[in-house]
Amino acid sequence: MKYLVGFSRVFVGILFIISGLIKLNDPMGFSFKLQDYFAPSVLNLEFLVPYALILALLVVIFEVMLGIMLLLGYAKKFTIWSLLAMIVFFTFLTFYSAYFNKVTDCGCFGDAIKLTPWESFTKDVILLVLILILFFGKQYIKPLFTRSFRSISVLVSLLLCLWLGYHVLMHLPVVDFRPYKIGANIPEGMVVPDDAPPAIIEYQWKYEINGNEKVITNTTGLDPKPEGGKRLGVDTEFIQEPYEPPIHDFTIERDGEDFTEAFLMEDKLIVVISYNLDNADIEGFAEIKKATDAALQKGYKVIGLSASSTAETEQMAKNQKLNFDFYFCDMTTLKTIVRSNPGLLELHEGTILQKLHWNDIEDLKLN
Repeated sequence: MKYLVGFSRVFVGILFIISGLIKLNDPMGFSFKLQDYFAPSVLNLEFLVPYALILALLVVIFEVMLGIMLLLGYAKKFTIWSLLAMIVFFTFLTFYSAYFNKVTDCGCFGDAIKLTPWESFTKDVILLVLILILFFGKQYIKPLFTRSFRSISVLVSLLLCLWLGYHVLMHLPVVDFRPYKIGANIPEGMVVPDDAPPAIIEYQWKYEINGNEKVITNTTGLDPKPEGGKRLGVDTEFIQEPYEPPIHDFTIERDGEDFTEAFLMEDKLIVVISYNLDNADIEGFAEIKKATDAALQKGYKVIGLSASSTAETEQMAKNQKLNFDFYFCDMTTLKTIVRSNPGLLELHEGTILQKLHWNDIEDLKLN
């Protein structure tokens, strides 16, 4: 039991720290995932949506701190009970998501590691077992170092977590795990490779044979046509989902016309992104205007992308005296591209050269 507890302590502590830090690197992304869970079709907790970001920060910081406290043996009872409560809740949540197919990505490791709902549930079950080992063998968890060292380490860790959370919200994630990171080529990210695994579909043919209903299953899609059988219907189910390229929902549209290909061929393109004007930091557009005016003078093409209506974007552009037009793009896509509202990209023939939070617009380098 002593060795089981020792292994569980190290494994759970490190995993909680890694998982928490990945999400703390991008708390905005985790808050979007919480909003998915709060939706009416999932947990129906819409009143929590306005608090999604603060809840995301609290959860991920608490997750990191529990991992550190477990490794140090700090506040042992509180730590173990908190770990148990958290994993029981998330095990229920991932099972609910997997069984009812509500949220297809739990966001456990942000965009760094994508897990299917059932993989997330399996991971939580394993953690639940390990935490139960810690719970029943807590007498074997011995504190490390002196009490003063443990207390100082926990305090310093908390302050560092708070600083990191503030820093990435005021700027951008330190590490970008998304398909729109600097250096990524958007058109290439849309391509389905020739060797991509094909979709596998299971066909369940329902027949009435000699008065009895029988289901004949195959993956060819060919009707088996059993002798003397009367077909009642056919159901299909994906055994293997079709390959989905990293970038699959990026478009640039206006008035029903698609400009995606044309703009992704531009040599010098500045793209201002505001996924929703209702949630935008309007003061950020003053900085955006300075940068885009300078870009236009240097021969750049400048456009905006938003999921807000044309009427809203035109009114905002008029109010802020912006010298460029906005085009439509899916809101989820825009949230994925940059964790700033507004934010700014520089593209060269579809390759992302710069990505900036509006707070960092002065760092934009124009040729």
